[in-house]
Amino acid sequence: MDIYGLLDANGIVYKRYDHVAVFTCDEADSAMPRTGAAHTKNLFLRDKKGQRHWLLVTVCEKAVDLRRVAERIGADRLSLGSGERLEKYLGVTPGSVTLLALVNDPQHHVTVLIDEDVWRAETVQAHPLINTATLVISQADLRRFLSVTGHEPRVIPVENRAAGAVLERPPLPSA
Repeated sequence: MDIYGLLDANGIVYKRYDHVAVFTCDEADSAMPRTGAAHTKNLFLRDKKGQRHWLLVTVCEKAVDLRRVAERIGADRLSLGSGERLEKYLGVTPGSVTLLALVNDPQHHVTVLIDEDVWRAETVQAHPLINTATLVISQADLRRFLSVTGHEPRVIPVENRAAGAVLERPPLPSA
């Protein structure tokens, strides 16, 4: 998939930053200049039976409690999906998990879950299907991308496991 061609063809504006391969939020933080964009963590999840799959997009600063996420979305036990499942459903490898990989899911096997904090951010960071570059995309263009792929995001509060509670936030802007 030519992700840049798809973004360009749909008028989705981005700023590209090339860097060394990164596999963690800490590595990405060290490799990227400060842009003010939401620094995202993307978790490819599956249910206990492996029949349902989700892509959870949250901010790197949060330690995600998968039990709470499972309760919030009405799923049985959640765990990280294998590299094989990731490749099958999103067409990327571990370390390259990104919201932009939804372009490789035309059958909508993967449900996208977006943390309210990411949904409120003016700009968001995302890998362009590889982990040697990061794109900064506006919230409006992120929503345009989701519309192009036909994925309807489910926006949820994601608790920080370390803090144990969701911070009070202003109301969400309408989609």
